[in-house]
Amino acid sequence: MMMNQQSENNGSIVAAMLAAGIGCFVLGLMVSLGQGSKAISNILNFYNPVGPLGGKTIVAVVVWFVAWGILASKWKDQSVDFGKVYKATLILVGLGLLGSFPLFFDLFGH
Repeated sequence: MMMNQQSENNGSIVAAMLAAGIGCFVLGLMVSLGQGSKAISNILNFYNPVGPLGGKTIVAVVVWFVAWGILASKWKDQSVDFGKVYKATLILVGLGLLGSFPLFFDLFGH
């Protein structure tokens, strides 16, 4: 029997998807900001052998977990418009990828 997509409680799944997009965007943002500012790069250098890449990744993962927790608690047992969230996630992932490419972040070089 086919279920109507609107009647399904997909909030937890959609929350995880959107949180992943937010995490990707934040990683791209941290890469661009770190390349554009020596001060930000130094702040993100939590451990010298790894350099600022470790800080960029840690910040992105923390934001991903926080976003996932907030969205999952807000959308738990709800039916969320999958199409809209999917499009937003794709845009966030695309922006995150853009922010991590040298051709883009070199525009902001320090």
